[in-house]
Amino acid sequence: MPVRIEYKSSVYYDLKGLDRTVAEQILDEQESILLKNPSQGKLLEGQHGGRLKYYAGEYRFIYTQVKDTVLVLRIGLRPSVNR
Repeated sequence: MPVRIEYKSSVYYDLKGLDRTVAEQILDEQESILLKNPSQGKLLEGQHGGRLKYYAGEYRFIYTQVKDTVLVLRIGLRPSVNR
């Protein structure tokens, strides 16, 4: 069964501040990953439990999957390790 990818409206604001080429690369990589195997992300814990995260280069996207639809909730820079 093919997977359909949808984006929460806030994702457009996440990408708006990025260079167009970078935003397109992120979306291309993200779509190829999610279309192949949408369940390969790691589960988040705590208040975001049940959602998945996946790292693509310097960026992380958070998403959820319901049946044959993947809803991308956020895209942003990876959190800094040295906090």
